Amino acid sequence: MRRYSVLLLSLLLAISASANESSSPSSSPPSKPIKQSSTKEKDKEKEKEEAPPAKEKEGRKSSKEGKEGKESKDAAKESAKEALAADELAAKIAERLAVLRKEKEEVNSRASARSVMRPVYTPRRAEPVKPKAEMVASASAMSDHGAAAIAAAMDAHGAGAWGYQGETGPLSWGKLSPANSKCDIGDRQSPIDIRDGIRVDLDPIVFDYRISGFNVIDNGHTVQVNVGAGNYITVMGRNYELVQFHFHKPSEERINGKSFEMVVHLVHKDADGKYAVIAVLIERGKPHSAIQQVWNNLPLEKTIPQEALMPLDLNKVLPQKREYYTYMGSLTTPPCTEGVLWMVMKEPIELSPEQIGIFNRLYSMNARPIQKSSGRLIKESN
Repeated sequence: MRRYSVLLLSLLLAISASANESSSPSSSPPSKPIKQSSTKEKDKEKEKEEAPPAKEKEGRKSSKEGKEGKESKDAAKESAKEALAADELAAKIAERLAVLRKEKEEVNSRASARSVMRPVYTPRRAEPVKPKAEMVASASAMSDHGAAAIAAAMDAHGAGAWGYQGETGPLSWGKLSPANSKCDIGDRQSPIDIRDGIRVDLDPIVFDYRISGFNVIDNGHTVQVNVGAGNYITVMGRNYELVQFHFHKPSEERINGKSFEMVVHLVHKDADGKYAVIAVLIERGKPHSAIQQVWNNLPLEKTIPQEALMPLDLNKVLPQKREYYTYMGSLTTPPCTEGVLWMVMKEPIELSPEQIGIFNRLYSMNARPIQKSSGRLIKESN
């Protein structure tokens, strides 16, 4: 029924159009007939109308996915930053711990080195000035191993009974006291001019010197260094202990007529009271650290010992080479005791001009003149 209605409507429209054309021939051209839309075209238009919402949906989905991806990336970056910060903190902590450990090891090492290298030495407490007799007793008590020699020397030095010039000079020593008779009549006196020695294979001197405490005294005739017990030499089958050492300017000994700037005499004594003296000749040259340590402790007053706070390495007083001359002689100061074994080192040590000048201000000349050799045998190392 609907189909017939449509056909009837179309027919009426066609008749109407034909009537219009015949009534107005000069009018505008006829309009195009209305074309009815097919079913396929309607479907396409519907799809077009429905398409935008689909694309919009895909856009929203894509936007959501992009937002979620960005948030995921931001979270990953934040996590990476936190991990890096933790790693950097751990590295800094490890580095600081290593520095602290190294500092602790260095402190322990320095403390250990000080405890090993510094010898045990307890300096004496300063004492008030004592009468002369008490000073002699104190010096004797300090060095039991050489008490007789030091006490006798201190007594003579303190009394000022002899000197190196004038009426109390060397030519008068034997007359000043009966105890000094050997100074005049002895035939094995020292020092001598060492020459024409016999070259032989001498027994080496075995030095057993240690780092030791010491004091320095200006006894009125020289600068004398009294050392602690426990320093020995062994020579020709005998042991001698070091008692003290002192200085002379110029050297008392001569080698083939040659004199030296100074000499240091290291006085030793054995269990039987026999003396052995080692002479180390001194030339002008470089500064000497061990002798400077002695000068640093020079006392301000004569006959009053100055205790050194730091110990002395006695091996540094000796030359590197240990060849020597040897002969039998005497002490070179009153009472001029004979029977002394002398060993004069062939190689001298050096003192700077300033160091020699320091001693020169105290004693410009304190050497006994050369004595007769009286046919004594002199031997020297090959």
